[in-house]
Amino acid sequence: MKKETIQIEWYHYDDATKLSPEDQFLLNEAHEAAKQAYAPYSHFKVGAAVRLQGGIIVRGNNQENVAYPSGLCAERVALFHAHATYPDKKVEAIAITAVSAKTILDEPVAPCGACRQVMAEYEHRGGIPLKVIMQGQTGRVLVAPSMAGLLPFSFLHDFLDKY
Repeated sequence: MKKETIQIEWYHYDDATKLSPEDQFLLNEAHEAAKQAYAPYSHFKVGAAVRLQGGIIVRGNNQENVAYPSGLCAERVALFHAHATYPDKKVEAIAITAVSAKTILDEPVAPCGACRQVMAEYEHRGGIPLKVIMQGQTGRVLVAPSMAGLLPFSFLHDFLDKY
């Protein structure tokens, strides 16, 4: 048996004012997207904003459905919309935030496993790191410089190509 270790890297900011201007702008776009989410069941409105090459911003938000598995998370809505509209542009960064009807969210909102898998594939396809910026409604911000820290064992097409 051989023990191996994975080291995860991320950056912690006390608030969004410490981010670069372009990352602050992207996070603000995610906040705006969250306000428009369709979340009548969970009342947990998630917003995402994707920055593509050339500074193009594409927003997405969660879209719930009474048949719960039929809804889509904000991250996937934004990424799928971005690729459908700009198929030749690489994804540079995504910002994720949320609004709750029950309380003020002051902890960063992290993507679910399905969204992490989709994000990992977009990073792999683009060949550049996908920066992930996470915040609640307010408070601290976590930034992962790539998907390696959020999904170290991603399932990518390279695996399928072998078989």
